[in-house]
Amino acid sequence: MNHTPEEFVTYVIQSLVDNVEDVKVTRTVDDMGVLLTVDLHPDDMGKIIGRKGSTAKAIRTLARVNGMANNARVNIKINEPARADGGSSSPSSEMDAAIDDLKTDI
Repeated sequence: MNHTPEEFVTYVIQSLVDNVEDVKVTRTVDDMGVLLTVDLHPDDMGKIIGRKGSTAKAIRTLARVNGMANNARVNIKINEPARADGGSSSPSSEMDAAIDDLKTDI
């Protein structure tokens, strides 16, 4: 049975996460091929990225192979989910917040 790249990626990601209902894969087609944008629960981000990005790399490789079987060039973009407290989870913004806290103590 041959699944579309979108169905395949959805299945693989839902198999890895705890919050299956929050997985959303959006398909966009342009002259570069098929772009699958993945949105998921913030708690599942580490499971999809993996250590040093190994899981995400494997998912991208599998999606490309599946795309080749469907005569499509497939790329995956994993959106960074917003945190529940409304902040960004990037280390640089956490550093900026810490520096701002220090400035107010002076």
